[in-house]
Amino acid sequence: MPVEKVNNSSDLDTKVPSCLQLTSIGQLTLTSDPSHRCVKDIVLLANFTISKSPTFLRDKLHPCQLEMDNKDACVYVCPSAIPGPSSSEAKYVYVPLNKLKSKTLVNVYGVVTFFKQPFPSKGSDYCTTLKITDQSDVKVICTIFCKKLEDHPLIFRVGDIIRLHRFKAEAFRDSITLINTFGWSTVTFNGIIDSPIVPRTSSKSFFYGEADKRRVQELRQWAANQSLCSDLNTSLSSVQPHMYFDFTCQLLAKAVMHSGCILLKVWDGTRCQLPLLQVAVPPDELEGECTLAKDKMNLTANVLVYDNHLEVARDLKPGAFLRFYNLRALLQKVPGQLPDQPEHLGFHLHGGTVYGRGLRSLPAETPDLLSLKSVLEKHVDLDEHEEVNDGTLLEIWYTPPESIVLPNDENPGAEENAGPAYTVQTCEHNTQRITLAQVKRSTPPLSCHVRARVKKYLPQQLYQCLKLFCSKCKTMKDVPDDSAVANIFLESARDNQPCDEQWAATSSANSREPGRTISMHVSKDMVGKSSHMQLIFIEGMTLDEISVLSRDHKNLVPVRSENSKMTRMDLTAPFLFSGKKRYYGCKQCSRNTFENPVFTGVETWDEQAVAAVLGVQMMQYRFLIQFELDDVTDTIEALLWEDAERFFHISAVDASGCQDLQDRIQTIMDTIQPPESSLEERPWMDFCLSVYTVKDNDRNKVCYQITNTEIVKQ
Repeated sequence: MPVEKVNNSSDLDTKVPSCLQLTSIGQLTLTSDPSHRCVKDIVLLANFTISKSPTFLRDKLHPCQLEMDNKDACVYVCPSAIPGPSSSEAKYVYVPLNKLKSKTLVNVYGVVTFFKQPFPSKGSDYCTTLKITDQSDVKVICTIFCKKLEDHPLIFRVGDIIRLHRFKAEAFRDSITLINTFGWSTVTFNGIIDSPIVPRTSSKSFFYGEADKRRVQELRQWAANQSLCSDLNTSLSSVQPHMYFDFTCQLLAKAVMHSGCILLKVWDGTRCQLPLLQVAVPPDELEGECTLAKDKMNLTANVLVYDNHLEVARDLKPGAFLRFYNLRALLQKVPGQLPDQPEHLGFHLHGGTVYGRGLRSLPAETPDLLSLKSVLEKHVDLDEHEEVNDGTLLEIWYTPPESIVLPNDENPGAEENAGPAYTVQTCEHNTQRITLAQVKRSTPPLSCHVRARVKKYLPQQLYQCLKLFCSKCKTMKDVPDDSAVANIFLESARDNQPCDEQWAATSSANSREPGRTISMHVSKDMVGKSSHMQLIFIEGMTLDEISVLSRDHKNLVPVRSENSKMTRMDLTAPFLFSGKKRYYGCKQCSRNTFENPVFTGVETWDEQAVAAVLGVQMMQYRFLIQFELDDVTDTIEALLWEDAERFFHISAVDASGCQDLQDRIQTIMDTIQPPESSLEERPWMDFCLSVYTVKDNDRNKVCYQITNTEIVKQ
């Protein structure tokens, strides 16, 4: 029998028999009954990696999964002698969207009704989101995660038809969603009736036959009857102010304006009815052809691209055909413009993916470009080599991007950022709100008011925002993780012998572990007092044990024995356990040892009193978060730490031992930056900013800190 070797998951379409496509390990059974046996294809998986299943808790399937992530991994398929389906039969079983069941692996066809270009996920993958439908009229959301941009589906417009292989159906909020699994593949087709049926895919090998052509034709006809393929593209001649529109065009030239903005000079051969904003750049910084002749004829659209779209824009080459999705048209003023002069129309592709916002290049052979190419050919005689001189430049508006007047520059409270903010300022500064661009141009020191959105924040794992700060030496460090602390306790407890101190009353007991003795020491002055009034020294316990004991005792001090004398544990570990709270000391500023501690004269044992007796410089819990703020005019990175407790209305030390308070902070951050949201969907926030300088390698560095600002209590 022939043996097929599959080295790449993309080859599964062509080399793995169809009878294996919908078979899962959970469906395989072993039986001794000969009547239940049948000869099937034999599959050998070689050099696969076994790892934990990330979806086990959700789908309750097997806790492990096999991953084909090794270059030597492969699948050997030995077909059985039983005749398979003929080449004229469909190779795959496709499930209608209204028949999808949760926790099943399926193949489906659908018409795209919505999609987003690939965008970076919170992990290392890019994510594509789309919504599809079929003749059942059920709409299903599909999510695709993949590291390589080129492996994502090639969707050009609403109405395209897509084929999905090996996608997992899962229940989510009373509906079924599809997500890609190992070995997944996609193929897309143009959804326009009578256009050539040409598959689009990055896979080097895929199955495609007459049955697929029939399905594409059926879906095309059905989608046309349902008006699903309506053309959302708008020509430059039809654009009106404040529109959001799709725009198919050709790239003439490009220039990097600054690290957060790229200019794309494009055209579609039609003339705009309104004056166009011309963002000119020095010729030596422009990549591509000179566009002066087209500029004077109002044929060139200058598109400013920002944020997450910059990665795509950087890779574009002049002459490429592009499609913008959800592009914004704005009327804008230029420097020195007289009141009676008309404003100029500019185009902006802001950050985020809301409403499918994005851009992509289109292959030159795409049928969608036929009409565009015919229009462009009418302008081939334009003289693009006209001499550039001062007189020529005066005929167009020379407008560098930083001088473009946006709504936020003139009136920061106008238009889209009007309305209530999610924060309030508690300072007494009587200053007018300014833009972030103005903040960057200001001279420190300065306190100012701004209104902005949070573009992103760090750390993304909020437990990492809790820090330890020494007010004496100004050291700030991360809270040690439990594994490191647990190792310190284990090392201290191993072969431990109780210490002997004259001032302490000691009780000891053997633990279940051989060689480990647990001891508790209490000052003789405290014997007989309530346990809540005692300071108890613990020796020989593990971290888990002392954590359990601290639930019922307020002040537990972990210690170890050295030459039969009591000494502190390494200050990487907490020096005090008080209920669910742990307190840490500064290694640099604390005394090395403590001898003959004095326990008299202390009415209440709190963390400050304990630290004083032990000679420990106590570290304070602090929140530290870095926000990247955006108000359209610019972005800045600002720290929140000195006033962070006021900002959240939560004490850092209380949050260190309370999961409910940590969850409350997470809820606040999810409101400031909702998961998977675009910048435009996030709330506006009023901040009081302090602008100051610090020394960094003998140079002054300008820093920004959020102060005197609080979250509005709901």
